[in-house]
Amino acid sequence: MQRKKVLLLVVAITAMLSLAACGIAYHPNSSTAEKQLTGSVLIDGSSTVFPIMQTITKQYRSAKPEVTISLGNSGTIDGFKKFTNGITDINDASRPITNEEDTIARHNNIDYIQLKLAYDGLSVVVNKDNDFVNQLTVEQLKKLWAVNSKIKTWNELNSAWPKEEIKFFSPGPESGTYEYFNKTILNQAGERKDAQTSEDVKTLVADVASEKGAIGYFGHAYYEENKDQLKIVPIVNPKTGKAVLPTEETIKNGTYPLSRELYTYVNSNSLKRPVVLDYLKFANENAPLLAEQVGYIPLEDEQYEININKIEEARHK
Repeated sequence: MQRKKVLLLVVAITAMLSLAACGIAYHPNSSTAEKQLTGSVLIDGSSTVFPIMQTITKQYRSAKPEVTISLGNSGTIDGFKKFTNGITDINDASRPITNEEDTIARHNNIDYIQLKLAYDGLSVVVNKDNDFVNQLTVEQLKKLWAVNSKIKTWNELNSAWPKEEIKFFSPGPESGTYEYFNKTILNQAGERKDAQTSEDVKTLVADVASEKGAIGYFGHAYYEENKDQLKIVPIVNPKTGKAVLPTEETIKNGTYPLSRELYTYVNSNSLKRPVVLDYLKFANENAPLLAEQVGYIPLEDEQYEININKIEEARHK
């Protein structure tokens, strides 16, 4: 009887070693052995969405180190150029896809789904030492940033403010944040030519923090990450006349005038690869908590359920 037990133990160990040699993960408590997930996922797009996806990807890599995730932040426009030409699996975007981009995708036989990821309150910031700009109206933002603006100093916007030169810093034209600001504030006329632009938001943060007369704008997560270096400016809601800060409540209910949704777009064909499907489900499941951790506002639970339904429908087409 003892010899029989020893023999069974040897057989069990041999089976486990054979499974390991074949690249199979053995789970003593499961009835079947699962093959390790391998492969790669290519992601690019919005620098605004990047902090969320960077955090999600970091968590995913910890759970699935054998999977390769390539995560870029070239900007919404450049990201869509790659996505609509079939180069990437996923494109992050701080605004919806345009009709022109959709046409290119269809021409290249790229079928896709749009998933909502989180809310953002685009944040207007000034230098930390600025003690006079305590709120701005939408009209004042337009006067400051308009392509034909002649305003050079703060007292030219408000006579009660000091005669201090204004330095303008904004995301580059490849950014969806620039597009959103251009559409919402500037009526798509474009912004002043002397604004210093960068696709790297960390550069914008450093510029505003180092120039006393500076003003800039970018996604709320970057303010939250650098709030000790910057001063956020409340924006007056045109409907109520009240100055509003971007908070979870004001962004969700839309009373903050620069509230917007953030998206990720997925190539439906890529969903047929188990690694892309697994990553996307992980991202959707963890987005509410991780978005909040980096300074964005989670969507309602129902929206993430809608996302899962979209994913399931797309993968079975």
